[in-house]
Amino acid sequence: MHDIHDVLTPPVLGSSHQEAQWISLSDLMTGLMMLFMLIAVAFMLKVQADAAKPRNEAAQYKQVRRELYRDLDAEFRDRLAAWNAVFTEDLILTFQGPEVLFDTGKADLKPRFRQILQDFFPRYTKIIALPKYKDSIQEIRIEGHTSSDWNGAAGTEDAYFQNMELSQDRTRSTLRFLLKLPDVQKDIGWLRSNVTANGLSSSHLRLKPDGTEDADRSKRVEFRILTNADAKIDKILEAAR
Repeated sequence: MHDIHDVLTPPVLGSSHQEAQWISLSDLMTGLMMLFMLIAVAFMLKVQADAAKPRNEAAQYKQVRRELYRDLDAEFRDRLAAWNAVFTEDLILTFQGPEVLFDTGKADLKPRFRQILQDFFPRYTKIIALPKYKDSIQEIRIEGHTSSDWNGAAGTEDAYFQNMELSQDRTRSTLRFLLKLPDVQKDIGWLRSNVTANGLSSSHLRLKPDGTEDADRSKRVEFRILTNADAKIDKILEAAR
């Protein structure tokens, strides 16, 4: 005979099997949670990397400008005084001394300025045409600057436009002379595409400490390198917003 308790209490079947199923489900959930965490971490790392990329690229373009300045400065620093020239970190090399550059009201290069340019421009081209800089250079501007004076001008406006024509003629004659130099002919195609002549008249005068015009210092020729770094940096940062 069976005990009445045995009759009323059905046997518990498969309890160990059910426990195993719960353990397996728990392991599965733990694994999924770990997977989701890994995905989340990977996503956050990618977001951080994408955010840092524009800053890194902008820094690289700025580094190109700094390296270009260092190379040109090392090349010319010992010659600047002899040329009465100044080179600044914004990549502008200025030839000063109107008595050396041109005769008053004339656009023909004086003999001493020709000698200076023959010494300067092949060495200048050798650096700016290097593969590491070529793609970063947008334009090399030869800029002609004058004082505000013009003998016989009907007024300040007439003097301005007379000087505009003169400064443009001077930069064109400078460019024509430079592009005929034998030592730059291997880069002549690139130079023709990137070097421009720009007469600016008296629009960028040099001033004395008292704020009045310094006529002699205003008369100058500048070689200004414009890189595409600023444009690329703006585009990178705009895309990152």
